[in-house]
Amino acid sequence: MSVRPRIPFARQVLILQVVVVVVVACLGYGLVAWMLDGELRDQYGQRALTVARAVAVDPQIDAAVAAGDPGHVVQDRAERVRIRTGALFVVVTDRHGIRYSHPTPSEVGRRVSTDPSAALAGHEVVNVERGTLGLSARGKVPLYGAQGGILGEVSVGFDAGAIDRELDHLLRDLTLFIAGAVLLGVLASAAIGRRLKRQTLGLEPYELVELVQEREAVLHGVGEGVVAVDPAGRVAVCNDEASRLLGATPEHGADAAGLAPEGALRDVLAGRREASNLFVTAGERVLVVNRREVSRDGRDLGAVVTLRDRTDLETLARELDSVSTLFDALRAQRHEYANRLHTLSGLLQLGHAEEAAGYLGTLMEDAVGRPPEADEQPDPLTDPYLRAFLAAKSAVAAEKGVRLDVGSASYVPGRVAEPLDVTTVVGNLVDNAVEAARLGRRRPARVEVELLGDGRDLHATVADSGDGLPEGLREAVFDDGVSTRDAAGGRARGLGLGLARSTARARGGDVSFVDPGGGGSGAVAVARLPGVLGAEAPR
Repeated sequence: MSVRPRIPFARQVLILQVVVVVVVACLGYGLVAWMLDGELRDQYGQRALTVARAVAVDPQIDAAVAAGDPGHVVQDRAERVRIRTGALFVVVTDRHGIRYSHPTPSEVGRRVSTDPSAALAGHEVVNVERGTLGLSARGKVPLYGAQGGILGEVSVGFDAGAIDRELDHLLRDLTLFIAGAVLLGVLASAAIGRRLKRQTLGLEPYELVELVQEREAVLHGVGEGVVAVDPAGRVAVCNDEASRLLGATPEHGADAAGLAPEGALRDVLAGRREASNLFVTAGERVLVVNRREVSRDGRDLGAVVTLRDRTDLETLARELDSVSTLFDALRAQRHEYANRLHTLSGLLQLGHAEEAAGYLGTLMEDAVGRPPEADEQPDPLTDPYLRAFLAAKSAVAAEKGVRLDVGSASYVPGRVAEPLDVTTVVGNLVDNAVEAARLGRRRPARVEVELLGDGRDLHATVADSGDGLPEGLREAVFDDGVSTRDAAGGRARGLGLGLARSTARARGGDVSFVDPGGGGSGAVAVARLPGVLGAEAPR
């Protein structure tokens, strides 16, 4: 059992992101501050060096230093430069480091407080040092005489406090920028956390793990096919049973409509049609399809399509219907024969022998007009399965007031090797024709079946005396749910012909309706079933 964490995952992500943003901002602030400090110190040092160079090339200062500066020319000109440039000091010395100028007049004539040897050796120096006026960024250059010799040095410094003040000013601007960046980062992190929570429907990671585990267990454990479709019509989930029923294993994100051919099932998968216990055909299977839209908190999450295999149940239901109809026919015949026997017995008991003989003659004439029994089928149908099958269909048709005849052109010398396919195709065509003849206006109502064997192929033609099919329905009646009759008894309509065609086409054959010709009415269905016959039956 999972343990619920004290802090929700979305809040953990928010805290982590805020910490990361703050740490990165602080590190960036320190790095930029350090770089700015070094850059400002270098800039001030270069500025001091530039001023020192300008002072060192002043010919009056060179001449005054060479003469020992009897008129204090160096002090006067150095102070002017210091004031104009804003420097902390401008100091000119001789070769021994004795000052000729200084902002503090009492320091003139004294040795400088920092080492002048590098400049007196002919090198330019830029550094930050502490002298009599405090810490400063200074530049030192050698002072050359007219003859090219080194007379002394020129040292110019800028107050380090000015560097700190400018750095503080820049850091204040940088602080505002960093604070804005941190605030933006926190807001962005909060938005990401909110979006993450919305994307996960408010579920924690451990709940998502449990949900996935439960989903896998349920989807692959149920006996129904389940196809989950996202709002864009793409496959999100398809369990093993759905793949088996549809005959396809789609990849995640595949178009759901591509899982089925044109028809009702494809419309349901594509979302173009609602489905509540809708009967459809998929190949040779009869499926019950349901589609349910899924939403959460007003957000459309797609739909779930469930598929149940009703092929076996539908076959058993059709067989049960046939048996029930045949039983009703036999029961009616039993009552009919019992009534006739009672009538004959009464005539004999009353001594009406002549009337009884006439009644028997009438019964014999009626028997001649009845449909033939199984063993009385035309000789060309040598297969016992076909003979029994047509005999049963004849009895069912007779009970409905329809005469079922086998055409004189019928000839099937071989045995039926695939009785299930023959039952599915020919049986559906005969049932459909009997119902059409029963509901038609023409009387007597008739259905004629012609069966022709061609090698291992069986050709069937079923014609009825009904009102026929409109031109626009000759192909539409093979679609799922299309029927010329209303549903009755809670049974699915519009599946028989579609199932017959799909069964025939699965064997490389076909089922279709053709024009009866000759201006006749009724419907004529033709079917071709390759490979359903075996060896020729023995005579």
